Amino acid sequence: MTTPGLVTRSDRVDAWKVSASMPVHYEIQVCADAFGLGNTALLGHAGHRAERIRRFVVVDANVLALHGDRIRSYFEHHGVEYALHAVQADETVKSLETATEIVRALDAFGIDRRREPIVVIGGGVLMDIVGLVANLYRRGTPVVRVPTTLIGLVDAGVGVKTGVNFNNHKNRLGTYFASSLTLLDRSFLVTVDRRHIANGLAEILKMALIKDARLFDLLEEYGPRLLDEKFQGTTPALERAATEVVQRAIHGMLEELQPNLWETELERVVDYGHTFSPTVEMHALPALLHGEAVCVDMALTTVLGWRRGLVGTRQRDRILAVMRSLELPSWNALLEPGLLAEALADTVRHRDGQQRLPLPAGIGEAVFVNDVTEDELTVAVDDLRRLSSAQEAVRV
Repeated sequence: MTTPGLVTRSDRVDAWKVSASMPVHYEIQVCADAFGLGNTALLGHAGHRAERIRRFVVVDANVLALHGDRIRSYFEHHGVEYALHAVQADETVKSLETATEIVRALDAFGIDRRREPIVVIGGGVLMDIVGLVANLYRRGTPVVRVPTTLIGLVDAGVGVKTGVNFNNHKNRLGTYFASSLTLLDRSFLVTVDRRHIANGLAEILKMALIKDARLFDLLEEYGPRLLDEKFQGTTPALERAATEVVQRAIHGMLEELQPNLWETELERVVDYGHTFSPTVEMHALPALLHGEAVCVDMALTTVLGWRRGLVGTRQRDRILAVMRSLELPSWNALLEPGLLAEALADTVRHRDGQQRLPLPAGIGEAVFVNDVTEDELTVAVDDLRRLSSAQEAVRV
């Protein structure tokens, strides 16, 4: 008898080689009102409908304070037996301890892991933690995500990475695990503070710089107004711009992720801005948000690209000006050659012995390099310090 994918390696059948694959399907939907009483997406995405609908819901504590009545009313209207577990989520609590607290609450509630998905309502940090919990709990429990921040909408809610910080390293422990469904509801952004909207704009800018010049043009023209109105589309022109910016950012990300979900190919343009930023972010906690650290990294690598002739002077200045218009930092005092060399060395270990460092090639394209030196970083840091100081002087 033979079984496809199962290979014996000797006549005595004392060694086996097993080949198997698992298809991955996940869905991302734009949703005007995820907790509208007529919307049943949160109820019917876990296989066949049970007589009794139950949901374990992990929610950001700030979101619960702002939207708790709406969330409770939704579940109660639909007769759902539910438990709300609130987490005060930020990078400082992105840890195994927080994950295990969620597991204890999950155990206390008890779920049917085939038919009762965990629901997570919050930003990227919380979705990363709950994604890890869902992947580990009984070796895989469905999860439905409702991102409530801009960075959650366009970045953390799009891919399959989960993780927590460990030993002062960003996302040192994590897995790949696809959620069943992500519902993108821009109405939550109304209650997100301005700095966190800008934080999400950094990840959108990343996609613009490495693969979408049209997206960059949109950010250059509309970015400050989208920041002002928190992507709510308060005029027809701004609604069109908000819709196109979000769609292009998400579609561009998925174009890169879909053929390489498990990162078998380590040259990933979506790693732009994520070479130096993990180290800088962890050293700066809690002063820098994730997107802010990414933007500082992008500013530095823009200057590296300019120094190498990959980015023109006018392009460099446009990029830095857009960062400033989106209220994102292009400089941080932690940008010193020793720390950056440490960050690059850690990245090389992460990328299988090579830098695989994405640099912008103009606006809307990228190239990979493997030969950035500490001396080159020193020069780029000095250039960026000077350019950032000059921009601040102009703004004042």
